[in-house]
Amino acid sequence: MNYFEALIIAIIEGLTEFLPISSTGHMVIASAIINVQMTEFVKLYIVCIQLGAILSVVVLYFKRFFRSKDFYYKLIIAFIPIAITGLLLKKYIDRVLESVLVIGIFLLLGGIVLLFVDKWFADNQLDKEEDISKFKAFKIGVFQCFALFPGVSRSGASIIGGMTQKLTRKNAAEFSFFLAVPTMFAATAKKLMDFSNQASLSNQEISQLLFGIIVSFIVGVLAIKFFINILNQYGFKAFGWYRIFVGSIIIILYLLNIPLNLM
Repeated sequence: MNYFEALIIAIIEGLTEFLPISSTGHMVIASAIINVQMTEFVKLYIVCIQLGAILSVVVLYFKRFFRSKDFYYKLIIAFIPIAITGLLLKKYIDRVLESVLVIGIFLLLGGIVLLFVDKWFADNQLDKEEDISKFKAFKIGVFQCFALFPGVSRSGASIIGGMTQKLTRKNAAEFSFFLAVPTMFAATAKKLMDFSNQASLSNQEISQLLFGIIVSFIVGVLAIKFFINILNQYGFKAFGWYRIFVGSIIIILYLLNIPLNLM
């Protein structure tokens, strides 16, 4: 992977991490289109650069992270389900990460769900963080587990989880942003540990990782503001149609045996 390819993947990560369209799925698809081989380092890169986008949450919502201890208790409780599930399903998830077809199917199915989310939860009125109890936080964390499969979308799963607990779109989205911080820190640390047990990073690989994290951070700051505005004005339907379109194209290309890198 060269720096131009690293740049493309990092921009896609920053743009899609907080949108309910699956950042991992889009990075895997982009890698296939630009013909980047899914090596162990590329898998590490795809996970680790998400840390940059997550840091943008800390910067934009800096004051919220110092409001109360209860805030951290909720994040820890919500993080527990995906921590346990991720450890149990790690080997399976690594294999699925290489399947563009699986990503296409999950994009399509998730898009269909998003078409109806606004209607299902139109009466939600809980618009403050204080409205999120520890039990509600745990249930949101359970929903986040679905995002272990590329194409599902971590933000989409956790936002829908929040809306099942009567949270407004904005409140559910912001809690999803906050929950991403411990989730992605843990995922990055685990991936780095696993990689270091098999090989060591070269100077160029370290440089590319830092480069990707910085790019995804900058793009992530812009993407968060964009997403909140779009969500408040238009809801989830546009994202649903987008997922259905992209997922359908991927499935059709797979069934026709047309490689993505010929697009």
